[in-house]
Amino acid sequence: MKTKLLAALLASCFAYSANACTGISLNTTDNDYIQARTIEWGENNLNSKLVISPRNYRYASTLPNQKQGLSWQSKYGFVGISVSDDRFIAEGVNEQGLSAGLFYFKNYGDLAKFDPKDSANNITDMDFVRWMLSQYATVDEVKSALNSIKIVNVYIDKKGNPSPTAHWRVSDKQGHSVIIEITHGGQIHFYDNVAKVLTNAPDYPWQLTNLNNYVNLTPGIAQNQSINGVNTFSFGVGSGALGLPGDITPPSRFVRAAFYVNSAPKLPTAKAAVSQAFHILNNFDIPIGSEFNNKAHIPNLPSATQWTSVIDQTHGMLYYTTMFDNRIKSINLHKIDFHQSREKTYPLDDHRFHTMDVTPK
Repeated sequence: MKTKLLAALLASCFAYSANACTGISLNTTDNDYIQARTIEWGENNLNSKLVISPRNYRYASTLPNQKQGLSWQSKYGFVGISVSDDRFIAEGVNEQGLSAGLFYFKNYGDLAKFDPKDSANNITDMDFVRWMLSQYATVDEVKSALNSIKIVNVYIDKKGNPSPTAHWRVSDKQGHSVIIEITHGGQIHFYDNVAKVLTNAPDYPWQLTNLNNYVNLTPGIAQNQSINGVNTFSFGVGSGALGLPGDITPPSRFVRAAFYVNSAPKLPTAKAAVSQAFHILNNFDIPIGSEFNNKAHIPNLPSATQWTSVIDQTHGMLYYTTMFDNRIKSINLHKIDFHQSREKTYPLDDHRFHTMDVTPK
């Protein structure tokens, strides 16, 4: 599909559906690092693919005017999951353990203005993840290299309006994790991912401030007390979390995810943490139809949560489930030959992928 047609489709989808990505980060007692996320899109099937990209592969970014911008050659092989177009990697990990993913950031992300007369170093926002995964091993390397490129919107309509953009979570297997947000016409901001959570808008500092509204939340059972002579007690386990927001807005999902990550025990093995990540993210599965005002508009999809991925950066493993199959599939990067001459793509529900039991033993 041509980029212009694709971007128009993306823009129309953004106008109607919830793109409600939720990301969490976990680590074990042995400092194994886990990056996990959902991707929600209730308007249509994103036709996401598993993309295996080799070393020494040549890339070029197609700009809003359909001309070529920055081109580069990959240094590392990576595995990622695409959205709508095989080139557009939403989440992935490379053979050095660098993980990167994009999260919808409508109304807050504001990229540099595209100038067709000065575009040699330009890449689109939808190319940014594969640019990182194909060349860098650490977060610091990514931060330094950002000075050499200009990120622009993948599409600009006839009125000059750019398509909505994203913000990004980038993590390395040394445990460094940052949020990258680009606002106010191209100003780049780096935030340490201290909450170990990312959703969508508003910006990351606002989300952290908003956690102060939920300072009363605690795991477990609230203490009994007497209220004007009435002895009150908990109806059951979990009363300490009364007030935890349950809606699907980005701020509420951020708070909910932060609560679950903060209350989760730190586990001894990566396999146990992978299982834990899937269980936490099950709380963010969005049933189809819940984000639509008009019931006649509900598409024929089994879920708005089209896939959930969990990346074990330490051991080079990518796990995922899909809206069509909740069995966990696994990809071992150490078993991939990254010397191939071309990228390979596979349907996510390809029966050749190994179905993995990640239940801790």
